[in-house]
Amino acid sequence: MPLVRVERRGRCAWVTLDRPPLNLFTLELIAAVRETFDTLARDAGVGAAVLTGAGRVFTAGMQVQVLHDLTPASAKALITSLHEAIHAVHEAPFPTIAMVNGACLGAGFELAMACDIRTAAAGARLGLPEVKVGVPSVIEAALLPALVGPGRAAEILLTGEPVDAAQALDWGLVNRVAAPDKLEAVTAEMAQLILACAPGAIRLQKELIVRWRNADLSSAIRFGINAFAQSYATGEPREATLAFLEKRRPKFE
Repeated sequence: MPLVRVERRGRCAWVTLDRPPLNLFTLELIAAVRETFDTLARDAGVGAAVLTGAGRVFTAGMQVQVLHDLTPASAKALITSLHEAIHAVHEAPFPTIAMVNGACLGAGFELAMACDIRTAAAGARLGLPEVKVGVPSVIEAALLPALVGPGRAAEILLTGEPVDAAQALDWGLVNRVAAPDKLEAVTAEMAQLILACAPGAIRLQKELIVRWRNADLSSAIRFGINAFAQSYATGEPREATLAFLEKRRPKFE
């Protein structure tokens, strides 16, 4: 059975980590995540992707056996491959939603942070426990301060203690919290709000979001000016404004 399953629901790809019971990362799962998102990135028909875990867990992180016998050289190779897989999600040309259906720890939390939007099941716990097993949280853990602020990020990073979904919502770490049996519907609704917008504009907006993360303010504004002009190379602005004037829904190709 594949370690990562992809189900197409119209223009939305639902991507599921499927390594029960905890969907723990191994070298094979890391490679499968990267390959999956590299493939989806080449498909212009993908308008959004939802990333989740099979069963009742998003992913509890790295399988400990993988970490046990590492040397400095092999540790660097492992963490680099993990970064490359998560980076493929972070840099996807379409919006990504992490549907955190249960425990979301370590590398799994970094994977969720690499997504643009996060929804969570009530009771789900999110955390970076790496300091408890002798290593720092690295790679996409660097996204955490921008999401929750430096003080809260330091608390998560230095104690290794998880936060629950309610706390994560209060801190702005997740966008929506729902009962476990309602989470998929809430997430699908979020995806549909994205897919209802102009597809070309959404891709330009996603590109800007990624570039803004690594740019100073003046560069970010310059990128935006260019993207605004580029949007007029399509017919989307004309159709959207005409639909508004005619009091109808726009028809985007």
